[in-house]
Amino acid sequence: MNFIKQIYRFLLLNSHYLCKMENRNFYMLAKTMFGLEEVLAEELKDLGAQKIKIMNRAVSFKGDKGFMYKANLNLRTALRILKPIAHFQAHNEKELYQQICKINWCKIFDLNNTFSTSATTHSDFFSHSKYASLVMKDAIADTFRKKFNKRPYVNPKNPDISINLHIAKHTCTVSLDSSGDSLHKRGYKKETVIAPINEVLAAGLILLSGWDKNSNFYDPMCGSGTILIEAALIAYNIPVNIFRTQFGFHSWKDFDSILWEKIKEISLEKEVNYYGKIAGSDYSQKAVRISKKNIKSALMYDNIKIIYADFFETKIPKGTFVIFNPPYGERIKLDKKNFYENIGNTLKNNYQGCTSWLISSDIENIKFIGLKPSKKIKIKNSELECSFRKFELYQGSKKINKR
Repeated sequence: MNFIKQIYRFLLLNSHYLCKMENRNFYMLAKTMFGLEEVLAEELKDLGAQKIKIMNRAVSFKGDKGFMYKANLNLRTALRILKPIAHFQAHNEKELYQQICKINWCKIFDLNNTFSTSATTHSDFFSHSKYASLVMKDAIADTFRKKFNKRPYVNPKNPDISINLHIAKHTCTVSLDSSGDSLHKRGYKKETVIAPINEVLAAGLILLSGWDKNSNFYDPMCGSGTILIEAALIAYNIPVNIFRTQFGFHSWKDFDSILWEKIKEISLEKEVNYYGKIAGSDYSQKAVRISKKNIKSALMYDNIKIIYADFFETKIPKGTFVIFNPPYGERIKLDKKNFYENIGNTLKNNYQGCTSWLISSDIENIKFIGLKPSKKIKIKNSELECSFRKFELYQGSKKINKR
């Protein structure tokens, strides 16, 4: 609940409505996954955001319209960028409906636009988020009906305008979703393996790991290639969402196509050289095929090399930086103790002189790796509690029985 108190205290301004659709600085909220908040805040700082504040699974900041475009295009660890437009108190359904009707929706989108609503609630007054979302939908539709005797259509799957309602006790904030689809949907992934790692999480793990973006990078259980592609985008400083063709703000009345093209052009000009090697392997031929397809879609076919190989038989050069995502949870159908023991043996014998990170939610069995991690970071993969662990594999690294 600390997050809720912070955000609404932070968003409360002198006026009734937080911001209008003008090209000036305004507050925004970048949502992320648990454990990536500080990484996201650092990304925002590097982009030039103002008034950055870390929250729970989110970071608030201030910027103008151009910065909102730039944030959607460049942020690797953000799931979506919300622009608050109204902030008010409501103690019941009637008050909620009346307050939402006060917003000038006709200035925000047109009758021929489709829209969708979503809500999150932390309140005894509004205990059902779907019902709160329905009240907001009805209020918006009635606002148009009163003016035009007609209402815009609701499109929950692919709306022109996405509107979010957040309720904490009786404090309500209405926001426009500038991203549309979640920003983890980069646009390069054409096919996936079972339970693929989320792109935002993959990028977050790489940034959390402290990879220097100079040394060679390797993923020995590459799956659909997500970690490798995100590593390449980071290494070459390529805007992570350059492959997306649609964002939520494209349908806003104040969308500035010239400014948007300029933002993309400037962002692409910041690409840098990377002289290391990015490579991966997988024991599944299907995964290797899918990885190559996604890598080609990301225009990285010449920059990332994939081979078919069993992790337990791999041996890589000293100085290689390794991040991998072993199968865990419901994905693993084998002797877990033996599986993790073999991971530890392989790292100790075949990965000497390397730095290796792995993520797993299988906290009970990950100890059987038998190597002492030099760092452990708590993180969530969706709702799975995970541990992201660093193993520095010096010459003669020893396995231990207890940690």
